Amino acid sequence: MFNIKKKTLILYCLIWGLVFLVPYFNYIQNPNAMSWNKLIGDWVRFILLFIVFMSNAYYLVPKFLFNNKRPQYAVAVAIMMLLITVIDIVAHRGAMPHGAIVGMPLGSPHPRFSLNSILGMFFNDLITGVLVIGAGSAFELMKKWLSEEKIRKDAEKEQLKTSLALLRHQVSPHFFMNTLNNIHSLIEIDSEKAQNAVERLSTLMRYLLYDSAQNTIGLKKEIEFIRSFISLMQLRHSEEVKVDIVIPKQIPDVQIPPMLFISLLENAFKHGVSYPLKSYIYFELQFEKNKLICMIKNSKHKNTMARQTEYSGIGLDNIKESLKLLYENNYQLNILDKEDEFEVTLKIPI
Repeated sequence: MFNIKKKTLILYCLIWGLVFLVPYFNYIQNPNAMSWNKLIGDWVRFILLFIVFMSNAYYLVPKFLFNNKRPQYAVAVAIMMLLITVIDIVAHRGAMPHGAIVGMPLGSPHPRFSLNSILGMFFNDLITGVLVIGAGSAFELMKKWLSEEKIRKDAEKEQLKTSLALLRHQVSPHFFMNTLNNIHSLIEIDSEKAQNAVERLSTLMRYLLYDSAQNTIGLKKEIEFIRSFISLMQLRHSEEVKVDIVIPKQIPDVQIPPMLFISLLENAFKHGVSYPLKSYIYFELQFEKNKLICMIKNSKHKNTMARQTEYSGIGLDNIKESLKLLYENNYQLNILDKEDEFEVTLKIPI
């Protein structure tokens, strides 16, 4: 707010400084065609217009126009314009050479100030004043709009941070619940694997507590998190579940929002695995120009169709909401629901 006011004041001073220089340059270029009295008269007129401009911009507009007092604003502008016009006429008359009125009868009209000339000056000042007031009001309205737009964008950013934090918290408890269940199952079966799982879980917790709190994270670090997550999930499942990970060796040094693919991947494990049937999970990342493409496929069985429908309902709505908050409409989410396979492809800019 303060910066906008300061910049606007500097802009006003620069514009009016240039306006005041115009008569002076005209006088320098054509000293014979323009008298010193005419130069002073033009400066007096510009000073009056400057007073009109600043009074309107810094007093009348904020006090009346922004407070929906339009009739009071119109009356105040009319009174100010009338006073300024009268002062301008008197100033120009007073600037006339003394010899111009010598020998004239008392009460005779001024040779340069006939009724027509006074009316002409009045309407000229009126039109110029209206343009000056209109320009000042337009500048102030634009300044107010920019200030309100900045406040609105700041509020949207805060709301975005809050909404994303809530959406991430919706994911995290579910993820921890599944992971703890995995470790609980491993304790009695294989204590060594359970110990490794606890270590990996601690790594994931550090990621969730610290890295995921940031707005963006390096893609390489996100991929490490995904590999750890998949490795941890594989501990619970038997060899009947085939997991394929396809990630290019050359990973660009770019930033993405944290935990962007984990919801899709977690749901693939949740809905794509069925015992004792053979199941599979497929995860692939591709880079195409300035886009990152994530493809996740999982097997689909009859006994998981109901749960898959649940995923494509509430779960998918949460994912779409998160993507909309992050990218607005600058992303693509394609879902292919086949008879025996569920495929999700997400394209985001990088």
